[in-house]
Amino acid sequence: MKYDNIIQQIEKSRLEINTKLNKEAILDTLKALYTLTFPKLFFFKHLEDDISLINFIYQTLKKNDSEELAAKFVESIPEIIPLINTDVEAVFEGDPSIKSYEEVLISYPGIIATIAYRYAHQLYLLESYTIARIMSEYAHSKTGIDIHPGAKIGEYFCIDHGTGVVIGETAEVGHHVRIYQGVTLGTRSFKKDENGKLIRGYKRHPSVGNNVVIYANATILGGDTYIGDGCVIGSNTWIDKSILSNKKVKNLNDGI
Repeated sequence: MKYDNIIQQIEKSRLEINTKLNKEAILDTLKALYTLTFPKLFFFKHLEDDISLINFIYQTLKKNDSEELAAKFVESIPEIIPLINTDVEAVFEGDPSIKSYEEVLISYPGIIATIAYRYAHQLYLLESYTIARIMSEYAHSKTGIDIHPGAKIGEYFCIDHGTGVVIGETAEVGHHVRIYQGVTLGTRSFKKDENGKLIRGYKRHPSVGNNVVIYANATILGGDTYIGDGCVIGSNTWIDKSILSNKKVKNLNDGI
């Protein structure tokens, strides 16, 4: 059988996508970042010292984006690591079954997803959107936790258990927030223009205040929905209206 005709048809049917991105190299960058952040627990290839790891990260981002992007990202790493440390502490302090920070980092998928989010978010802020998504989707595939890199998340963030958590692009989460498996911070629906095309760039996902706990399988929707400070959101609740501060919510009417 000759394949020339089939190959010609395939070539004509392909979408034209021009990119210099090397997905595997970008995933290696994320793995190098894990190692740079916690060198005694994560290992990346033959690179062991900090200089080699930073140079690898810089060179890979330079090749896949730009020298300016690579420099700005590397310069931001010293600010990101202390933020990640607060997340590790939040997981440790929130679960009496944990015996050490080492256990958090080795055994808890929530912190693996959060670390990836912290670095991906910085890339998102630097407008390297596709590289940011590659990193966050890698963590999603490994943990079952889907945090869009555009989301804004404060210090001491904890995801417990984690499977099925979804946090959308325009979600905003305060400090000392703890969420459990199956929680969705999502959108009600998508706005369209007069031509039926999706409108982008507006706030679609909810905001969550400080010191909030959201239990398993709660669904919170809408860009104008705000969960006030100190709230406790019960399992399996469906919320699409704002909740006043310091409320315990079992159903929507509890917090209005």
